[in-house]
Amino acid sequence: METSEIISKNNVSISSPSQEEEPWDDEKFQELVESLPKAKGYYGPLYFYQGFWCPSFSFKGFISFQKYFQALDTDIILVSMPKSGTTWLKALIFSIANRHKFSLQDNPLLNLGPHSLVPFLESDLYLKTPNPNFENCPNHPRILSTHTPYASLPPSIKDDHSKCKIVYVCRNPMDVFISYWHYLGKLRTENMEPMSMDEGFEMFCQGIHGFGPFSDHVLGYWKANEENPNKILFLKYEDLKEDITFHVKELAKFLGFPFSKEEEDRGVVEEIARLCSFDSLKDLEVNKSGKSPLGYPNSVFFRNGEVGNWRNFLKPSMVEHWEKLLQEKFDKSGLTFNFSCKNLEG
Repeated sequence: METSEIISKNNVSISSPSQEEEPWDDEKFQELVESLPKAKGYYGPLYFYQGFWCPSFSFKGFISFQKYFQALDTDIILVSMPKSGTTWLKALIFSIANRHKFSLQDNPLLNLGPHSLVPFLESDLYLKTPNPNFENCPNHPRILSTHTPYASLPPSIKDDHSKCKIVYVCRNPMDVFISYWHYLGKLRTENMEPMSMDEGFEMFCQGIHGFGPFSDHVLGYWKANEENPNKILFLKYEDLKEDITFHVKELAKFLGFPFSKEEEDRGVVEEIARLCSFDSLKDLEVNKSGKSPLGYPNSVFFRNGEVGNWRNFLKPSMVEHWEKLLQEKFDKSGLTFNFSCKNLEG
């Protein structure tokens, strides 16, 4: 079923809660949930809200995040579609911003997973309470993460006067789908009905997946980056894989923590890239046996990290269908995707 069909059948119009409203109680929240278009997701129901599909388990956290979050000028917000390199970028940003506080041998990444050091706003912090205690964040400046589409970010992040930085990481949609399908398969419990790859692929193409549609999510940040490149850095997963040293330096410069000549000469850039590489993170004991703030095994966030892994799973007809969709959605945007690259790591 197409997104437009689901919306027209429900015929609802939902406005964003204003900052002046009283906190939402459970009854008010349930009224909202019952009014929204719904769809079966890979891992539980999805709610269609403000033009995107939000996973039901994090929806209340998203509402509180959007309504109450107040960005600081020093905040760093990492944004992505699920399975687009989020774990990797969390490790990189944390290590870059905190490299003067401890040596790489004492980096907290060695004992805590990236998702514990850089929490998700909607599914970690605001899922537990509408007023999370940010003093408990394990870093300063605050480094936070979200999957929220650009149009639905809290005003305090998008405000023209806000100096907080947004880093967006994008990955080619075929690899995103394959990684997403495998990831959610690992989380599926015995009482949940399994989903075939064909069914999952059809839903992904229709945009019915967590924080989808994919094209709207990516284009929202692509256009925002074009309008305000000093505030939003748009990165491609494949570009980072191809030249990680260059992009780590660019990332540090954008965040306001540029590497000195002396650091570059000592190989600090390469050391950070090596510590945060897929193989290095995957081999850490904390990522083999530890758990994320939501209780998921850290190991589920590490599969293979390759570019072009979709070739081992997608049928030619699926690839042809996606190529047509990409041309329709992105043809005039100036944004292109890399589906393979040289010198792959991991």
